Amino acid sequence: MWDPRQYLAFDDHRARPYFDLVQRVGAEKPRRVVDLGCGPGNLTRTLGDRWPDAALEASDSSPEMVAAARSRGIDARLLDVRDWRPSPDTDVVVTNAVLQWVPEHRELLTAWARELPAGAWLAFQVPGNFDAPSHRAIRTLAGSERWREPLALAELLEPRAVLDPAGYAQLLTTAGCAVDAWETTYLQRLSGPDPVLEWVTGTALTPVRDVLDDSDWSDFRAQLAPVLREAYPQQPDGTTWLPFRRIFVVAQTDLG
Repeated sequence: MWDPRQYLAFDDHRARPYFDLVQRVGAEKPRRVVDLGCGPGNLTRTLGDRWPDAALEASDSSPEMVAAARSRGIDARLLDVRDWRPSPDTDVVVTNAVLQWVPEHRELLTAWARELPAGAWLAFQVPGNFDAPSHRAIRTLAGSERWREPLALAELLEPRAVLDPAGYAQLLTTAGCAVDAWETTYLQRLSGPDPVLEWVTGTALTPVRDVLDDSDWSDFRAQLAPVLREAYPQQPDGTTWLPFRRIFVVAQTDLG
């Protein structure tokens, strides 16, 4: 279950990649702008601000996130991204930190590129840090004797969950798009007790929380916390530095 409050605890760090992505979209007067995986809707609103004349379509697979988006005035609907198909007037599609959760997202991207109208923009960003110390620690602990059976059904993200920029560029070029793909490693400055644990609680640990009861969830976090503190030591001034790699793709369909 996604928790909008936990997710928004690091709002600034989560928003920056979104804006770095969207600013590379060159659409001037799109008819319809779509936000797939809109989360709590705080960033979806900025799409409406940029393109006020466009129809704004938003969806998320989490009922909690949809409710949070609706509370912000976004007409979001509950929808699995795998079930979405573009309407004929869709000129911009944005999906931010969503596709890493969808094993078949490469096939989805190819299908969308072929179904979108000529000249449409498809922009997405996915984390590329699944081999980072934080995620290795989660997988190692989840695979230990204590947690192997309780977490057998938890869908933890592996390094192979996403491609590198060249992989996505080739995929979408083959589908007939002009592609701009890149990666950025953000050095995120965190503070407070166990900030990396709190960071991953809002995202990477969601599958773990979904399958554990409250007591086991508390125990898992308690065992993970010292490992993360060692991997990401707090500096004398209270800062904890978290390097975070992200992969960006902006593609435009063939103008015909």
